[in-house]
Amino acid sequence: MGFSLSLSELGKDIFKFSSGDWAKQANGSVITSLGDTVVLSTVCISKEPSEVSGFLPLTVEYQEKTYAMGKIPGGFIKREGRPKDSEVLCARLVDRPLRPLFSKGLTNEVQIIVMVLSSDGKNDPVCLGINGASCALFISDIPFYTPVGAVKVSKLERGLVVNPTYEERENSLMDLVVVGTEEKIVMLEGTFKEVEEKDILEAIKFAHPFIRKIISLQIQLREKIGKEKKELPLWQIDKQLLEAVKARAINQLDEVYGLVNREEREKVLDKILSSLCQELVNPEDEIDEEKIKEAFFYVESEFVRKKILEEEKRPDGRTLNQIRPIDCKVKVLPRTHGSAIFSRGQTQSLAITTLGTSADEQLIEALEGEKSKHFMLHYSFPPFSTGDIKPLRGPSRREIGHGALAERALLAVVPSKEEFPYTIRVVSEILESNGSSSMASVCVASLSLMDAGVPIKEQVAGIAIGLVKENDRYKILTDIAGVEDHYGDMDFKIAGTKKGVTAIQLDIKIDGLDYEVIQQALERAKQAREIILEKMNQAQSAPRDAISKYAPKIKSFKVDPDKIGDIIGPGGRIIRKIIRENNVTIDIDDETGSISVVAETQEDLERAVNQIINLTKDLEVGKIYDVKIIRIVNFGAFCEIVPGKIGLIHISEISDQFVKDIKQLIEEGQIVKAKLISIDPQGRITLSLKQAKNE
Repeated sequence: MGFSLSLSELGKDIFKFSSGDWAKQANGSVITSLGDTVVLSTVCISKEPSEVSGFLPLTVEYQEKTYAMGKIPGGFIKREGRPKDSEVLCARLVDRPLRPLFSKGLTNEVQIIVMVLSSDGKNDPVCLGINGASCALFISDIPFYTPVGAVKVSKLERGLVVNPTYEERENSLMDLVVVGTEEKIVMLEGTFKEVEEKDILEAIKFAHPFIRKIISLQIQLREKIGKEKKELPLWQIDKQLLEAVKARAINQLDEVYGLVNREEREKVLDKILSSLCQELVNPEDEIDEEKIKEAFFYVESEFVRKKILEEEKRPDGRTLNQIRPIDCKVKVLPRTHGSAIFSRGQTQSLAITTLGTSADEQLIEALEGEKSKHFMLHYSFPPFSTGDIKPLRGPSRREIGHGALAERALLAVVPSKEEFPYTIRVVSEILESNGSSSMASVCVASLSLMDAGVPIKEQVAGIAIGLVKENDRYKILTDIAGVEDHYGDMDFKIAGTKKGVTAIQLDIKIDGLDYEVIQQALERAKQAREIILEKMNQAQSAPRDAISKYAPKIKSFKVDPDKIGDIIGPGGRIIRKIIRENNVTIDIDDETGSISVVAETQEDLERAVNQIINLTKDLEVGKIYDVKIIRIVNFGAFCEIVPGKIGLIHISEISDQFVKDIKQLIEEGQIVKAKLISIDPQGRITLSLKQAKNE
């Protein structure tokens, strides 16, 4: 027998949890709905622990079924295939707030599957997926005891709005996902139009009461139909082995973490670990190399965290708010449309900007309808960036996530299609990685766009803020390196301009953050961002005046829609002639009169544009035109004024002198200036070369 609970204060429609009727063989299943958008969230756990020690083998899948939109999949194969980038990003949104809240030491495999079953094209299902997954875990027999609530927040003219519609989000200054427990915030992800830090904190506080109401529903549902939690074995480290490793390694770690260079530090750590394995491996007591590595990980983690908390000493010797050395350059590649390189410590990214036409736009079949993207940023993380050897396959979930974050960080400054009629693709190639490569991608992409001549409004910089927290004590770290991300409790990525924040992404490993920590992290990021922007502006402070000579030349303009027929001509004859003669491509919107012309050279572009514009204008007697001689006869020369409009230059209007042979003065195919001297009632056009010369 199913059971439902609902709220009427989470947007314009009723929010509802239902459970007990569908997917009953899963450990937990919940239907979450808002309006006519319906999401099924299921959770399952393996019967036996995995062999992986101390690590939660959690997988999250998010699927948007095309039937939810009343559509059949496009293409040759009429079924859903591998996850789209948008589905991967949503899966990560579900994963990140839930992962740190599982019982520590749980090693049974857990799978969360979120399926969008119905979409009303109005309400976004991603927060429904997070809420449904939390509720399914909470009411299930899986040892998960802390439910979360998730809402979206936008800022409109009337103020802050929770769970806005797709249409409202388009006109909003912020698009923020807030996920929290009853007391703390566990995950943030947002895109902003240069919003101040205090406004972001206000939005987070605004969201929390709604989060508590969602959690209250989950608690009520558990009281009604919740299953008894399983007693599962939780992995624990061998304390005797831990003490043995600590006794042998702790003094050596003090020397290791005086080394700033990551490679040198890792070499020494490998030697220490190798020595520990030789000394402590004991098959009789079932102590193998893997268990020694786990113990060493704990000892190293405890050492690094203690140094930061008690001595404010970071592994590479920096102060808590110190940024690693920055170096950046633009125009580092000769033939690309725009390029830049950005280094921050041992993290280095190369960005390449490519400008294309409207034909290069990405078409996206989304729940809210089909749309196109004219700006794309792709992040690539080759294995050599960390000195590793791995096969090169398609982009990983991490690469898709980091690329999307950097793309969102730049959206606030990228010009609209009307302002800059190019499709823009930026690729960030990570050449070295030691922490915060996604934020390096933001910085280098901004530089690369300016180098390409894209008229972005401001430079955008990004920084990652870390945290080490033990009970009530905590330290906030600016510009975290890899080891601080690995052993720390927070990775708070914040990007923006000198005016305000453009994107944030918060990931934590603890049970949540209070407002004070979030506020301090935002303030610390602002200080760091100003320093980084100053360095970037020294390399390139404004977009180049002109795009690369290797980029296609594009011009977009509008004409009277009633004149489109004159441009196209009978059977498309005129437009095809313009395309053929000028080596251009032309895109026409019949309804709006918008025309886009693409050419390889500026000369071809201007000639084609002038021809099109002239076709929309009435010919004026007395005006001088550039005309093309198309046929010479005994009594004169026929010329094309604009495609489809032919006039005659009589022999008497060729020159002030006597003309015996016209071909001695002009030839077919030649472009000459001629003055239009008359248009008779039948529409016959007469022009003069000699009058044009005399003016």
